[in-house]
Amino acid sequence: MKFIDPHHEQWHRVDGEDGPLPHPSAAPNLLLTLEQWHAVRDTWPADLPVGVQLANDFDIEELVADLPRLALIALQFPKWVDGRAYTQARLLRVRYKFSGEIRAVGDVVVDMLPLLARTGFDAVQLRGDQRRDAAERALTFFPGHYQGDVSEPRPHFAQVLAGQA
Repeated sequence: MKFIDPHHEQWHRVDGEDGPLPHPSAAPNLLLTLEQWHAVRDTWPADLPVGVQLANDFDIEELVADLPRLALIALQFPKWVDGRAYTQARLLRVRYKFSGEIRAVGDVVVDMLPLLARTGFDAVQLRGDQRRDAAERALTFFPGHYQGDVSEPRPHFAQVLAGQA
C-alpha cells in the first residue's frame, strides 16, 4: 500500500471545484474532477498522465471508455462509515481490469486499511489525525482471509484443500 503525504504529493489538483479548465501544458500529473475531465478529454494528449477524482455515488460504468487513458482514480470516502467506494474499487479491478492507481481519499482511517487492500486500493491518503505506522501495522493483522478478494479470488478454504495454505 502506498501512503500519500499531502505535503509531498506528485499529483496536483486544478484550483476550483469545476474549473478553471486544466491545460495539458500546465503541469504533469493533474488530478481532475470528473467535470474537468469531461471538458478536456477529447483534446488531452494520450501520453500525458491524468487522474480523476470521483464521488462515491458515481456509476463506474460511465467511465469505462476512459479507463485506458487514466493513470489514477481517486475514490472519495465522505465518511469512514460510507463504504460505496469499496465497491467502486472492486469493480474497477475485477470487472474492468483497471491497472492504474486506485487511491482512497477523504475520511480514511486506519481501521479501513485491510478492506481497502482487499477491494483493490493500492494507495491511501489518511485523514489528518491518523498515523502511518498504525496503518502499516493494520495491514499485517490478517495474514489470510477465508473469502477471496481482488488479489486472490479463490477462497482460503480452496487453497487449504489444494494444499497451498
